[in-house]
Amino acid sequence: MHPTLRALLIASAALSLPAVASDPAAAQNRPTRAARPAPAGAEGVVREIEVRGNQRIEADTVRSYMLLQPGDAFDADRLDRSLKSLYATGLFRDVRIARDGGRVVVDVAENPIVNRVAFEGNRKISDDVLRGEVQLRARSVYTPQAVQADRQRIVELYARRGRFGAVVEPKLIELEQNRVDVVYEIQENEAALVARINFVGNRAYSDSRLKEVVATKEQAWYRIFSSSDQFDPDRLSFDRELLRRFYLRSGYADVQISGATAELAPDRTGFFVTYTLDEGPRYRVGKVDVVSNIRNLDAESLRGLVRVEEGDWYDGDVVERVSQSLQDTVNLRGFPFVDVQPRIQRDRESRRVDLTFEVNEAPRVFVERIDITGNTRTQDRVVRREFRIAEGDAFNAAQIRRSRQRIRDLGYFSDVQVTSAPGSAPDRAVLNTQVTERATGEVSLGGGYSTDAGALADVGLRERNLLGTGIDARINGTLAQRRSQVDLSITDPAFLDRNLAAGFDLFYIQRNLLAIANYRERRAGFAVRAGYAFNERLRQTWAYTLTNREIFDVSQNASRFVRQQQGETLLSQIGQTISYDFRDSIIDPRRGGVLRLGTDFAGLGGDAAYIRARLDGSYFIPLEAYFGDPDYVLSLSGSIGYLETLFGKEDRIVDRFFLGGENLRGFRIAGAGPRDLNTRDSLGGRFIWTQSTELRYPLPLPAELGLIGRAFVDVGSLSQSEKSTADVRVADDASPRVGAGVGISWRSPFGLINIDLAQAVVKKSYDETQVFRFGFGTRF
Repeated sequence: MHPTLRALLIASAALSLPAVASDPAAAQNRPTRAARPAPAGAEGVVREIEVRGNQRIEADTVRSYMLLQPGDAFDADRLDRSLKSLYATGLFRDVRIARDGGRVVVDVAENPIVNRVAFEGNRKISDDVLRGEVQLRARSVYTPQAVQADRQRIVELYARRGRFGAVVEPKLIELEQNRVDVVYEIQENEAALVARINFVGNRAYSDSRLKEVVATKEQAWYRIFSSSDQFDPDRLSFDRELLRRFYLRSGYADVQISGATAELAPDRTGFFVTYTLDEGPRYRVGKVDVVSNIRNLDAESLRGLVRVEEGDWYDGDVVERVSQSLQDTVNLRGFPFVDVQPRIQRDRESRRVDLTFEVNEAPRVFVERIDITGNTRTQDRVVRREFRIAEGDAFNAAQIRRSRQRIRDLGYFSDVQVTSAPGSAPDRAVLNTQVTERATGEVSLGGGYSTDAGALADVGLRERNLLGTGIDARINGTLAQRRSQVDLSITDPAFLDRNLAAGFDLFYIQRNLLAIANYRERRAGFAVRAGYAFNERLRQTWAYTLTNREIFDVSQNASRFVRQQQGETLLSQIGQTISYDFRDSIIDPRRGGVLRLGTDFAGLGGDAAYIRARLDGSYFIPLEAYFGDPDYVLSLSGSIGYLETLFGKEDRIVDRFFLGGENLRGFRIAGAGPRDLNTRDSLGGRFIWTQSTELRYPLPLPAELGLIGRAFVDVGSLSQSEKSTADVRVADDASPRVGAGVGISWRSPFGLINIDLAQAVVKKSYDETQVFRFGFGTRF
């Protein structure tokens, strides 16, 4: 028993006066002794409540928690409950209540104030992350309960990072004026990695194949930059969903993932994870039908959207995509309230699944209001203008999904959630948009090497959301062996809050082309840009460019055509680009394509006069249905360009097309096409076409390494250069050149690395080839 409590009980027994324990637990378990009957008059009531020992807390504040007040009759039960009430405030570490005649004396010892919270021994988790986890803060009231709760939170945080052996010991440093420093001493110990992953019940797929599906991975030396081999209980639930979706995509409509368990090794250094599943039979698609329950909507007109054929293996993802496609199409036809439900009927004997897509009329609901929260920096209008739906419009799930994706694509937020809530009426809904801001400023220092530019260094400053307005501003400088550049760019994606992207560029570029055509080139100028979108996929951009070009340091051995162009010229050019982009992803496309048409007109002043046009496009074909892996993608791309001079002016080498390198692998930069046979200088051409077929495929290595294999065939032609004269022999053969090879792309922690090995299969004797091509760059 606490000494204070023991003394208080002894005194209470000796004086036959009611006393209240300072220990709230003891006070709760011990029956409260009834107060001795007081004689009638002043001694039977509380005349005064005296508070002692308080330093920061006002006496009136202490009295406010008392259940007895002056003028009330003495009551031992109410005194006992007053004691508990004072303890419950968390403001005091000790409380004693006693009666002294007509007075109630309350002695309190205040809990100290936290001066600071510190962490020692943490290396894997920063102070900022830990500080955000604990509840104690500087200038808050210290309580043992709060410290223990914070200790448990830190232990759980380390457990989520796979460090189940972490030890956290809180230490208290007492200071003057009843203040304390709270220091959490941390022993992180080693992370408990996943030692082995087992599967029980799988027959159709091997353990090694299923290990590629789940996000949890077994520990390996090459996962030093990944956390996938660290045990995370939340990840197990995610793995179960990944396994379920994998089997549904493969035709196992009855699959059940019944369990995911983890067992910690006795030495607490590793986990053994086991997934239990029941595959069930594999189904093929039986009858496929579309039923419309909406007036004036013919189901036959929708059958062409159902990309599922009888006899196909059942694929749950395809069924979901078809349902979504049907709903979006019906919405666009003027039926805003639509719900498409796939009805699945299994025939287990024949292992067939009959699919019926029912198009039903959904409840009529309108958007009452769009609320945006969490944008502490970004202005509301920047988020609101990305919505494809407005207040008062019909509630359209497809447009809401598209709006959410557009907000995510801004890159200003780490998380975007759009949820609906009931409005002021049954047919009204409120869209709640919760965003989490992320850092949009970048200070970059980088370096690398590429076959085109050689060794390079890069420094830049960029703000993609200037002052929360959505304006993208950047200044960047690159210094390389064969190319140096400085540019300033500012772009407003919604100029004057309209469907208009406007911006300008200032640039200075210097290129070393001595190895290509025996000269150096310098450009300095500016460009003004404006672009607008016709719809979600079609966009057009206009630009005016004024550039001073200089060809200098021309070698004496250069072609006469190059020597004649030494000096400065002024280019005044207006151009436009119209693009139709229907790719599923801009960064990593797997289906869809993009088509661009660009035209440039020079001659509005300046020294050059020409019209130049270029058409290029790419199309991506997913091969997952054939190989069972989404990383198998076939891409087909091609381009064609033509340059025609105007007003009797001659074209210049700086305006021409060049073939080789990036657009024709297997050949050096400008290694194919017209060439001065005397000097070996590449002269460029006025007509170019290229075509590339590339297969992307996964390598037989762990997917988290980020390695993708490529096999490609490039074809191209460049022609219409200078004609031969008495002292200049120009080779200008328009026959196609062909290069073929393989490559590897690695999204490493240091940046994107591309390695290509290519062979010039069809070439001319004067063409310059290149077998090995390497590119690397990074920023930090």
